[in-house]
Amino acid sequence: MNRRATLLAAVCVALSLGPARAADPVRIGIAAAITGPGAESGKYLVQGAKLAAEEVNKAGGVLGRPLDFVVQDDQSTNPGAILAFSKLAADPTLPAFIAPVRSTQVQAIAPDVAKTGKPAMIGGTDPQLTAVGNPWLFRFRPNDRYSARVIAEFGVKTLNRRKWALVHSSDTFGTSGMRNLAAALKEQGIEPVAVQAFPNNSQDFTAVALAVKQSGADVLGTYIPFETDQGIFARQLRQLGVNIDWVGSSTTSSATALKLAGAALEGAYAASDFHRDANPVAKAYAEKYEAAYKTAPDFFSAWAYDAVTVLARAINQAGSTEPGKIRDALLATKGVQGAEGMYNFDQNGDGLHGYNVVRNERGAVKFIKRVEFEK
Repeated sequence: MNRRATLLAAVCVALSLGPARAADPVRIGIAAAITGPGAESGKYLVQGAKLAAEEVNKAGGVLGRPLDFVVQDDQSTNPGAILAFSKLAADPTLPAFIAPVRSTQVQAIAPDVAKTGKPAMIGGTDPQLTAVGNPWLFRFRPNDRYSARVIAEFGVKTLNRRKWALVHSSDTFGTSGMRNLAAALKEQGIEPVAVQAFPNNSQDFTAVALAVKQSGADVLGTYIPFETDQGIFARQLRQLGVNIDWVGSSTTSSATALKLAGAALEGAYAASDFHRDANPVAKAYAEKYEAAYKTAPDFFSAWAYDAVTVLARAINQAGSTEPGKIRDALLATKGVQGAEGMYNFDQNGDGLHGYNVVRNERGAVKFIKRVEFEK
């Protein structure tokens, strides 16, 4: 009798715990810049991710459970990114991660991602990040082979400019972007008249701006990752009287860079991965983001929104939080329209293959056209 009572009690306990466990959230790890020079971009990233989670949860959640996050501060630095990811990786309950947006930080954590063996959604655009055989990296922005082609083709064929000055950060993102842009220009029969590098978080761009001015360039191509650097460089460039055409990477049209640079970025073009007028999903996302946060979104939030949305879809399709099954479901993602574009993942983990050409006009970003490439 005691044995039967004990067994019955155990069954009752198990049944009482069942619904509670089923209701426990599926938590995703996020490494984002909460402090440091990239803190504004980190704010956008987390807000985009949270907006996606709200929509996922309203639709029934992930495997019938609510979606939630564990956020660690990458401090806008490589050592900070490594520490943030190590804390996330130490939690065995996290099935996947939203990794930093900057290429240099993704490169820093890539070995640990491979060792951990769980999918990491990345926003870094250096093409090499997904070309070195790490099976756990999934990129939710187009890589810079595409941005370089868009910048070069628009500057040469649409603006009719052939005397190029290239300015780039000396980190992974900037150096890779410069090389890809130089290669794209070479295909057009053009050698840059000036190439200038600078370290991140610079306070004085006078020497770089003077080199651009003295080169006689009629167009400027840039790969600048931090919005603070973008704003300072733009102001100092204009103060020296350099008013040539400008076609830059996505930061050239980011919301924070526009606030910091003001009129100095007026008229500048960018190859941007997100614009609200690029597709219906982007427009709907922009409206929801503005309603939630009372400000306009940019690519720092849009890629995270897409990453969480597509990841949740993959987990539901996998029917499991087992990392290998999630990876297979992500690789099988085809024809899924997101705010950033149409997701068709290749075997390297690249989901997008095109950019938008945009122009800064009176503090706003105007959509010019979408340029899509074959894989």
